[in-house]
Amino acid sequence: MDTGQIEMIPTATAVRGPETHMPAEHIELRWYAVYTCANHEKRVAQQLRERSVEYYLPLYERERSWKDRRVKLQTPLFPGYVFVHAALRDRLHILQTPGVVHLVGFGGHPAPLPQEEILGIQNCLSQGLHIQPHPYLCVGRRIQIMRGPLQGLEGVIVRRKNRSRFVLSFDLLQRAVAIEMNVMDLQPAN
Repeated sequence: MDTGQIEMIPTATAVRGPETHMPAEHIELRWYAVYTCANHEKRVAQQLRERSVEYYLPLYERERSWKDRRVKLQTPLFPGYVFVHAALRDRLHILQTPGVVHLVGFGGHPAPLPQEEILGIQNCLSQGLHIQPHPYLCVGRRIQIMRGPLQGLEGVIVRRKNRSRFVLSFDLLQRAVAIEMNVMDLQPAN
């Protein structure tokens, strides 16, 4: 999947052609969270691929033990969610995908996610950083990352097993992820 720059259409411009009266926000490509049926994230991703919808399903590796063996599984980083990069005019196409419940938003209107957060998660996973789900944090001392693939993002620092972890909270989803970080790459946020 291409994670390059996305060209945005300014919100003040009107579009000519078949979409003459469509607001600019309906034709801009933005990241949205799709809420899925329980444990259907991978199936939804496959269906979106077949429908030519750009999506992102961040996975992390975890170890699972059974009586007779241990297995490493690729598990969704955000259980119940798949991210799509689409325009609002295409939401019906997305909502008709089997396993999709709704687009996450407020008052029945889908809310876009900041592109920096999606790119930050993509960078973390592509760099091989240790990342895993974490309980959502809404209070605490805010920290900003100064260097590395997440440079500029703000979150909360926590200590676990003598290691520092940067917790990146997604307010819209009420979810968070923890990433092991070098404290030298962090500074208090303004």
